[in-house]
Formats: sequence, structure tokens, C-alpha cells
Amino acid sequence: MTDTTDSSMNIHEILEHLPHRYPFVLVDKVISMELGKEITAIKNVTINEPFFPGHFPHHPVMPGVLIVEAMAQAAAILSFKTMDVKPTEESVYYFAGIDSARFKKPVSPGDQIVLNVKIDRVLKGIWKYNGVATVDGKVVAEASMMCILKEIK
Repeated sequence: MTDTTDSSMNIHEILEHLPHRYPFVLVDKVISMELGKEITAIKNVTINEPFFPGHFPHHPVMPGVLIVEAMAQAAAILSFKTMDVKPTEESVYYFAGIDSARFKKPVSPGDQIVLNVKIDRVLKGIWKYNGVATVDGKVVAEASMMCILKEIK
């Protein structure tokens, strides 16, 4: 791992470093990243999200598990960039665990989530992160996450 500071990433660069595709891409922009350490990314929440018609029709709220997923996707981008590799069709970046997940405030259409994820440690191919999601400077969710890159073919 290197500790080089890297700049922002647009959606095209994100899609090169994230195996997810529509409708499950939950990171719109990377605003800063320090390889081997941390990433700050953005998720713009719009009424067009596919989950809002069912969650909930009269009071749309982004599911908390998707906020954690957005943090994990930011973590995946950080890991792929840190390893200097890109995801392939022969690999998947899986959750290995989620601990201490807390949801502090609902996220609604029009909100912009700032995702800050820090690498806690890497051991035997398992990456552990601490993530915090904020809207307007207020914590909306936080979690400790573990992920692993697995070959599938």
C-alpha cells in the first residue's frame, strides 16, 4: 500500500474502479482520497431512486442498509485504487461483516450524503473500515465494515 494522495474521481473513473452497475451504483463522485488511508465521496439522493416508491410512498426515506452499502462502495474504490487494480468479471468485492451500524437521521430525496471511510486494517485479504455518512454536516449513519475480494471463476 502506498500513502500517495490522489485527487477527485468523476463517475466514469468510479465505474472503472467499482464492480457495481445501475441501479446499484451508490457513489456519484469522489472528492478526496489518500491511498491506503481514507476516502471521501458523495451520494446524491434523488426522488428517482428505484427504492423510493416502496420505501415509503408517502414519506420517502433512503433505506439505512443502502447508506451502509454506499459506504462499502466508497471503501471498495479506495481498496482497488490502493491495490492499483481494477475489478474484473472474475472477481467480486463482498461484505464479510458489518458491526456497530447506527442510523441517526433519515435521508430523504434532495439530500447529499458525504461518505467518509477510513481503512482500519488489512489482514489476510480482509479489509476492515470505519465509515461515517453525513448530510449537511450531521451524522446520518456510521458502521464498521469488513470486505474481501474473492475470485469467482
